[in-house]
Amino acid sequence: MSTQAPEAVAEQEGGLKSRLSHPLIGPLFVTAAVITSAIHVYFNSLGLMSELRFAAIHFGLFGFIGALLFPFRKSEATTVRGISLDLLVGSIALFCGIYFLFNDYDYWARGGRMAGIDPYVALAAVAVALELLRRTMGIFIPLLILFMLSYAGFWGQHISGVFRFPSISANEILARSYFGDLGLFGQIAQISMTYVFMFVLFGAFLVKSGAAEFIIDLARSVARRAIGGSGMVAVMGSALMGSINGSAVGNIATTGVVTIPLMKRSGYTPRFAAAVETAASTGGPLLPPIMGAGAFVMSSYTQIPYVTIAAVSVLPALLYFASVLFFVRMEAIREGATEFVDPDARPIARVLKDGWHTLMPVLVLVALLVVGYSATYSAAGAIVSVIVFSWLSPRNRMGPRQVVEAMIDGTRNATPTAILLVAIGLLVGILGTTGFGPTFSLMILEWSRGSLLLMLLFIVLVSLVLGMGLPVTAAYIVLATISAPSLADLITSGHVIDMMVAGNLPDQAGMFFQLAEPAFPAMMEAGLTAAQARALLDGLPLELRATLRPMVLEPELMMLSLLSAHMIIFWLSQDSNVTPPVCLPAFVAAAIAGSAPMRTGLTAFRLAKGLYIVPLLFAFTPLLSGDWGTMMTIFLPALIGIHALAAALSGVIEHRAGLALRLVSLLLGAVLLWPLEAELKIIPAALYLGLLWWSWRRRLAQAEALPAR
Repeated sequence: MSTQAPEAVAEQEGGLKSRLSHPLIGPLFVTAAVITSAIHVYFNSLGLMSELRFAAIHFGLFGFIGALLFPFRKSEATTVRGISLDLLVGSIALFCGIYFLFNDYDYWARGGRMAGIDPYVALAAVAVALELLRRTMGIFIPLLILFMLSYAGFWGQHISGVFRFPSISANEILARSYFGDLGLFGQIAQISMTYVFMFVLFGAFLVKSGAAEFIIDLARSVARRAIGGSGMVAVMGSALMGSINGSAVGNIATTGVVTIPLMKRSGYTPRFAAAVETAASTGGPLLPPIMGAGAFVMSSYTQIPYVTIAAVSVLPALLYFASVLFFVRMEAIREGATEFVDPDARPIARVLKDGWHTLMPVLVLVALLVVGYSATYSAAGAIVSVIVFSWLSPRNRMGPRQVVEAMIDGTRNATPTAILLVAIGLLVGILGTTGFGPTFSLMILEWSRGSLLLMLLFIVLVSLVLGMGLPVTAAYIVLATISAPSLADLITSGHVIDMMVAGNLPDQAGMFFQLAEPAFPAMMEAGLTAAQARALLDGLPLELRATLRPMVLEPELMMLSLLSAHMIIFWLSQDSNVTPPVCLPAFVAAAIAGSAPMRTGLTAFRLAKGLYIVPLLFAFTPLLSGDWGTMMTIFLPALIGIHALAAALSGVIEHRAGLALRLVSLLLGAVLLWPLEAELKIIPAALYLGLLWWSWRRRLAQAEALPAR
């Protein structure tokens, strides 16, 4: 995803079509895309190459394709000069990838020293990666990477304070960037070449088999007679499609062209219709089984299996989409759009009969993951199943031509993300090499003064700032690198403090506190208060606290805190999609709806409040515990509470509510979302459900009285 305006996006699409119709570029791209797709499926299925070498091939192939798809200048997209320059850039990227295959062992045999043309190839690889990143994502991220590279190599030694860094040579920076596992071909690139590409390719095969049409038809059938049914079609359709493609912009381009005009015809304003599609598409990467690239990065960062992350993400994603559905229904009631019936919606039985097979590959994918196959192998098996199940449809049977088209679409869709993830490895590597990330994490921990809520506020603010220049996945990677350790520490600090107050701290752990406070044994003997325990814990350096946690906490609790921290950051990083002034999905939806982009973004921001509410549950409740009984006791009250908050914000329950009812709804919603015991939420839940039933009866009575007027 880039940070370009809708006009720029449309211009880029037009230029891309004209370039791909070029007699040289078109066939060259098709050939490269098919080869790239085949190589990735082959190596991801059989795993016959080292990860660094595979990442180098990944960079070379997608660098070549990226140069074909994204010209240096749009005005010269089809000129001889422009094509020659782009072929040169793509060829350099391909050469740099191939060069690595024949020289990496020699580099390590020399003790990690570059020789011959190694420095020039490394410099060319970095320069090409940054240039392709500029073409696909805009100028901000390349400038940020250059800023951090110069910090490590030049001016870091000239500043004072905690961020002072003794510079390393330019030669060493190039070596680490090209040959090391913290640069272009490191962990982030390896996620791109495996999980991300395979699941993007799977999504392309699903779309080619007719899944997009089936999803839209199914959503229209389910919601064809519901209040606000057209908006519900947008939410349900975008949820399902977004879980397949993992891109808010791609989701809007697929479903928005159908749902936005449908919402406008049913009585919604163009601005609200575009905002609903934006908010719903933003939630697509949050919904399993196929989530966005960030979910795969999360799995790699935390070493928690992707299937576990997907499983615990189901209920939170449902909470988010329920919150958008609540706003849609309330807006329909406010505008009086309660009688719309979709005339083109088919009966649900017929839709299921005609298209049930298109989603069977998703079940195959889930089954393979649950059985224990790797994510990449499962994706490969699911791709094969798409082809097999497509032959149950008379309209979308996938023969050799359709398979090739799906390979081309998948490679094209994956190209911007692949370039982003390869290049962002430079930034992650520098953050790790210089210690900038851990230092910033310590600063956030100090600023929060032990308050988890205050730390979440800081992370929200940083996320908003990053979202103004970074796409969602990049924002998550950077934010996780600099804040996840301190957030995970603070999530579990309450458990450590409880053990200290209760006097249950292991002797080995007590030695850490004694280093910082010699009187610690006497204090423990006299009994610690919660405030004293908090002060002692806050006085430990983050490194010591990281060592202390495994001694004190159960492994399951450690994993849960790490998962919660990363899930919070992953959710908050999605807010750049709906937060003006930079919210490309809202701009794209506004272009389709014919509404004002900034006002559309502000409305989408209001509809997407779940992005901020649900992460609070991650931080203060065991919503991600994996124990379905525990999770449901949190989910059900939260579902009612989110409806209550939506009613308070919109001024509609089942009829227009006055100030008093809005305040009551706000109070009950806050109680239902507060981290209390489940038993204490029964009465507030019953009170609000009673209020909801009364409001529904009042709306029906008002509707019956209308003809008499």
